[in-house]
Amino acid sequence: MFFFWAKLPAVRAAMVAHPEAEWIWWVDSDAAFTDMDFKLPLKKYKNHNFVVYGWPKLIYENKSWTGINAGVFLIRNCQWSMDLIEAWAKMGPQSPEYNKWGEILRTTFKDKKFPQSDDQSGLSYLLLKEKDKWGEKIYIESEYYFQGYWVDIIETLDNITNKYFEIEKKIPILRRRHAEKVVSEIKVWEEYLIKDNYSIRRPFVTHFTGCEPCSGDYNPIYSWETCYDAMQKALNFADNQVLRKYGFLHNNLLDSSTVFPLPFDFPSNI
Repeated sequence: MFFFWAKLPAVRAAMVAHPEAEWIWWVDSDAAFTDMDFKLPLKKYKNHNFVVYGWPKLIYENKSWTGINAGVFLIRNCQWSMDLIEAWAKMGPQSPEYNKWGEILRTTFKDKKFPQSDDQSGLSYLLLKEKDKWGEKIYIESEYYFQGYWVDIIETLDNITNKYFEIEKKIPILRRRHAEKVVSEIKVWEEYLIKDNYSIRRPFVTHFTGCEPCSGDYNPIYSWETCYDAMQKALNFADNQVLRKYGFLHNNLLDSSTVFPLPFDFPSNI
């Protein structure tokens, strides 16, 4: 089985094994959490059974298979979801119609360059061609980085960090150092970001699409050094959010081995 189809039996098995769970959350192995305080807005999805990151215009108007990214998704543990997985998996390599689906998907999506049927094109097809059956319950999220492409994110991390420091200088409660979770602090951040500053929100999940860190078969448009440095920077960006609670920081996001103690009044001293 091609590796990108392996998620479907794994997700289905988790659904069957844990009927008490309302949601199953799939995250590809090449994705990293980079906002350690963010909480999924599950109430927002109360009328939906599947959440995926993407851009509806690319799917429905441009007919592009890249209109969504199927590497990170939420799926509600219910019969509708079981039916979706069954319809989706019929396009996979264990199906006798696998080759036929490769031809159908490549004909449907003109920007699809390779002939094999893949999971992302399959889900895009269900959205585009069977919208009445599946589309009503599928939420395409684009208001925050439910998962974000690493190339678009990495160069913004230093700027995001500096913006957060500026905000913390203005709001004293956000400057407090503490090792325990403080609900009031998180609530202040949520209110501030929702009202005014979505543009500086930390990327919730940074997805290293094309880097293939497990197989090493990375996209040739990137060098392995570029991918490695980007991963290190993203992971240290996330690590800093935890370290700061204890009074430490990676000064250089490309240096994982060194941490520095913070002054007592950090960041009001910068």
